[in-house]
Amino acid sequence: MQLLVNIDVDDLARGIGFYQSGLGLRLARKLFDGTVAEMAGGATPIYLLAGAPGTSPGARADGRRNYRRRSMPVHLDFVVEDLEAAIERALEAGAELEDWPQDFAWGRQAMLSDPFGHGICFIEWKGEGYGAAMDGKRAVEAA
Repeated sequence: MQLLVNIDVDDLARGIGFYQSGLGLRLARKLFDGTVAEMAGGATPIYLLAGAPGTSPGARADGRRNYRRRSMPVHLDFVVEDLEAAIERALEAGAELEDWPQDFAWGRQAMLSDPFGHGICFIEWKGEGYGAAMDGKRAVEAA
């Protein structure tokens, strides 16, 4: 199975700019008459979908698109080599820092939001990464 990530943005050019300069992705191509931008550079392609505020994201959607920060059950985690450098780069590109970096047994994490209100986290692994959260078991043994 292949995973694709789709992110609504109200301004495609600004979205491309943020995901390029703030996260280091690159524009691979534009699709659907220039309303979708495929961003490459990670393990999974990210598609930025132009959607005007107030429009419906789908026929069965309860709400309308808005680009204020909101709590969502899904967010993106980006694994980075240098947490502080990643935060600085994202802030310069328009992200907002929501929580200072925190230390955990598996690494460090910072919570931000992109300019469109979507939650993103930066994670800097330490040792086995999430394997350190396995109560002494290795992730392979738990599978």
